[in-house]
Amino acid sequence: MKLTVFMLLHALPEWLSLERAERNAIAEEALAHAFSDEAVRLRFFDAESFDAEVSDVAMIEAETAEAHYFAMERLRDTPLLAKPYFRVVRIIPAYEEGYRQFEAAA
Repeated sequence: MKLTVFMLLHALPEWLSLERAERNAIAEEALAHAFSDEAVRLRFFDAESFDAEVSDVAMIEAETAEAHYFAMERLRDTPLLAKPYFRVVRIIPAYEEGYRQFEAAA
């Protein structure tokens, strides 16, 4: 089953104080490194206008739990999390319509 992980993030002042061009360059390099495996895909959502604690939501789709784990290890080695520019608020792993796959297997 394909794993979907919702990672709730909070942008820190160190990130927000950077010029937008610098933020874009740092993020582009970090995400290209972390999500270089074709077995892992990333979608990104802005939430800061709607929530005081969560500024961003990363939706990660991975073919396997291992592919997700390796992507997260690579991400932890980037300035986005190591500097840190973002704080991870929560990680929510899920299977899309997992109950259907369970019922089909039963």
